[in-house]
Amino acid sequence: MSHTTHLPDRRAVPDRDEAAGAAPDRTTPRRRAHSRHWTAWAFLAPAALYLLLFYAYPLYRNLDLSLRDYTVRSFVRGDAPFTGLANYQTVFDDPTFAPALAHTTAFAAVSLLFQYAIGLALAVFFNEHFRLSATLRALFLVPWLLPLIVSASTWSWMLNSDSGIVNAALNAVGIDSVNWLTSPSWSLTSVIIANIWIGVPFNLVVLYSGLQSIPSSLYEAAALDGAGAWRRFRSITLPLLRPVSAITLLLGLIYTLKVFDIIWIMTKGGPADSSTTFATWSYRLGFGNLLPAFGPGAAVGNLLIVAALGFGLMHLRVQRKQYAS
Repeated sequence: MSHTTHLPDRRAVPDRDEAAGAAPDRTTPRRRAHSRHWTAWAFLAPAALYLLLFYAYPLYRNLDLSLRDYTVRSFVRGDAPFTGLANYQTVFDDPTFAPALAHTTAFAAVSLLFQYAIGLALAVFFNEHFRLSATLRALFLVPWLLPLIVSASTWSWMLNSDSGIVNAALNAVGIDSVNWLTSPSWSLTSVIIANIWIGVPFNLVVLYSGLQSIPSSLYEAAALDGAGAWRRFRSITLPLLRPVSAITLLLGLIYTLKVFDIIWIMTKGGPADSSTTFATWSYRLGFGNLLPAFGPGAAVGNLLIVAALGFGLMHLRVQRKQYAS
């Protein structure tokens, strides 16, 4: 007797969506892609609106200010005549331009050098994970967490010529008092010292995070090969920390170029423009006089923006070459 095997009829098996009572998706691929397109724009809209309102529009207004002859009356009425690059020529011809450029360069270069060197040394020190390491790291973050007005005011009190603690300490060891804030020879040095103290914690945090990503096995292998501490630092730490160091220096440079609070609170750019930078000069031109020069002040601010943008593009180009190689 033959046995016949009956195979199930696949056509009789209902679709899972139909069995669940759901209607089949008959949306065309083009309609689905269109829906995803608008969904992506809905998520991007808040960020795009934020960038337009708080970045693109202020940049446009600053550029417009630098290309017109604005006075208080024309600023209110909005009928300032277009002057092209005349405001930039006024800035370049101003006798304050060369000293301000030199002070800005020195302020940024010296601050970056010491902030990075001290921050790297502290990061390597705390990377050893000794007792109280976390507590000491937290204490080093205090200068970074304090409002700038508090930090700058504190340094002004400490460096006061008559009652400052720094001069008191110098007098205790037989050194004459220094006019830190009122001498043209020392005013720029004073604001650089304060800026270094404020910027070290940022370098410490970022570089310490970079050190945590370096495998400890590399140091162990180098130690077994007889490499000393300096050789391990030079051959392992510095090369592997290069990407983190680059972004740390770039962010520090952009921040240092626009430092205003510290200098203005401590010295107001004086005495005799001895600590004037582009940031303080731009503010003084636009808001520090009875007859503000909005156009030249905006032009000086745009020079800072161009400098920061140039260094940023340079960093991206170097990174692209590193990734390509």
